[in-house]
Amino acid sequence: MTIRHATPRTLTEADRSLYIGLTGSRAALGTAQTNAHALGFEQRPLEDLLVFNTAFGKTVPDISLNAVANLGYADVRFVADVYPGDTLSVETTIIGTKENSNRKSGVVYVRSSASNQHGREVLTWIRWVMVHKRNFEARCSEPVVPSLEAVVASARLPRADYLAGVRDIVTMTGIEALWDDYEVGERIDHPGAMTVNDSDHSIATRLYQNTAKAHFDGYAAAAQGKQRLVYGGHVMSICKALTYDGLENALSFLAINSGSHVNPTHAGDTLACATQVLEKIDLGDGSPVGGLRVRTIGVKNASPVSIVFADATGQRPTHPEHVVLDLDYTVAIPRLPGLQRQSTT
Repeated sequence: MTIRHATPRTLTEADRSLYIGLTGSRAALGTAQTNAHALGFEQRPLEDLLVFNTAFGKTVPDISLNAVANLGYADVRFVADVYPGDTLSVETTIIGTKENSNRKSGVVYVRSSASNQHGREVLTWIRWVMVHKRNFEARCSEPVVPSLEAVVASARLPRADYLAGVRDIVTMTGIEALWDDYEVGERIDHPGAMTVNDSDHSIATRLYQNTAKAHFDGYAAAAQGKQRLVYGGHVMSICKALTYDGLENALSFLAINSGSHVNPTHAGDTLACATQVLEKIDLGDGSPVGGLRVRTIGVKNASPVSIVFADATGQRPTHPEHVVLDLDYTVAIPRLPGLQRQSTT
């Protein structure tokens, strides 16, 4: 089944300002027009997660309005920049279904893609969501679970036409660290934290036109003895903003390899995060940027020092209740020119 979602959405500078107000984002490329010009852009592209959350919101009425939970993401690729004035249209194809053992719900796998007003694809992603069955006794077809790659391969990462001037970002952030300076296995405990207010996550969910009842309907939640959930995309955006201290010179997302909302976030929770460098990717062709694959774990009401990336055997641990986000993604960061480059680890 393929669904073309209503209603196309034009993003504006006002949306950017509201996004910054809700997340505290300080990304240099999106903060000032002068920065963008100096880095070789005609204008400031919109932040990747603003685009992602807006496109995601388009899919909610048809895919996850009544969802039990949004379970995870894979193969998220930021194919092209989006600018103020661009209009996003979104389409989704169902790529898998699997009934749960309780026969009361099941998991639906979908691939969605967003295109601009020129018909150019700008974003594509896979997600899977748990939804109720309409009739518990109804027989279901044999499960179809798509094969999901753990990491977006280097050859499938978008190759933006970055100019050599992107290295000048260091003069804007005041931080000299470039792609060459990070080491695989390096851990960054980001010093900032942010409390999610009820008004913040309510406005964020409306900004993205995400109509999922779990985020909007406090009356229904209270009737079940629950609180409204903070939209997971807003948690991602806050954690991404918090990673600025330590990843100051990151230009943009190239991909989200995998992600999961491990535990719920509610109004009043304070978010903090830590990041581990997983891989350094040489994008080749004399590119002035390299790909840095990282894993950011977000926690609520806890210090980032409490985050454990791997147990004694090197395996990813089972997350405790205070972990709310586990995100594996790849960002573009300027690298040193020519012979000054270090070899890829």
